[in-house]
Amino acid sequence: MGLENPLSLLTSDLAIDLGAANTVLAVQGQGVVLDEPSVVAIRHRGSAREVLAVGAGARQMLGRTPESIRAVRPVQEGAITDYEVAEAMLSYFIARAVGKRQLVKPRVLVCVPIGVSEIQRRAVQDCTRAAGAREVLLVHSPVAAALGAGLPVSEPLGTLVCDLGAGTTEMAVLSLGGVVASRTLLVGGDRFDRAIAEHLRQAHGVEIGERTAEAIKIELGCGAVHGEHRSLEVKGRHLDSGIPKPLTLTSADAKAALQGPLDEIIEALRALFEATPPELAADILDAGMVLTGGSSQLLGLDELLREATDLPVVVAPQPLRSVVLGAEAALRNPKLLRQIAI
Repeated sequence: MGLENPLSLLTSDLAIDLGAANTVLAVQGQGVVLDEPSVVAIRHRGSAREVLAVGAGARQMLGRTPESIRAVRPVQEGAITDYEVAEAMLSYFIARAVGKRQLVKPRVLVCVPIGVSEIQRRAVQDCTRAAGAREVLLVHSPVAAALGAGLPVSEPLGTLVCDLGAGTTEMAVLSLGGVVASRTLLVGGDRFDRAIAEHLRQAHGVEIGERTAEAIKIELGCGAVHGEHRSLEVKGRHLDSGIPKPLTLTSADAKAALQGPLDEIIEALRALFEATPPELAADILDAGMVLTGGSSQLLGLDELLREATDLPVVVAPQPLRSVVLGAEAALRNPKLLRQIAI
């Protein structure tokens, strides 16, 4: 089936950014209509599984469920890890996005990481069809992110985008609608949270939960910014006594905790530059790098990368939605869609 179809007159095409932390849906011509956590709450009854909640309601249950109920994140590190749960989640989201009056199932453009395998791509397509799509097209997430950030993706110019999600960081040099060079890391918001939790265990003998680690990440970022030092009081469980314990953390704690994953991002950027053709590298030297994705909002990250690369670094106007907005823009432009679709 082609990229242009008369059935589009009877239904609304959808763009989906299927992220490890959040799934964002946009309807062609309407923009973003749904932005929900990629979490499903499941009750186990023997070998059977029952869906209790999807999205925000399920996320509230993370770390707070009895043994019979589990809050599941079916997308990890850019790939579907639980097909059945992912299908249930997508079915729920697609039904909410298109409503009950659609005469024809929607065509769906799904954004996937550059680094996923052919098997993982096929799993995304099959899962999305099973969830209610009549046709599934794929686009690389960094390409969509660059479009959503307003970069000249179709031009014969080198552009650099770094899309930092919950499960992965993808950096790509783009030109003429394609990926010239790229690097994919299993480093993102989830890895930042784990690094913070591990630092508190090692340095302070305190265990914290996932949501507390996330709160520390948001408040303290990757250390002092513009000379401003911050502090935050958190509560955790002391490993020796097992008793809840308050703890005051500083910007120095955040910097120490995140040093490892941030160094990996910087090294990957340097390797990407080495793989970039000289003419495109010259373009990037002038235009700089654009950060997208939820983890691009890490306090002080743009400043850190600016110092490490000597490039202009800016965060996209809508970093959380750059990917899905770029995909929705491609749905409105058949020529562009033909150019960037995988």
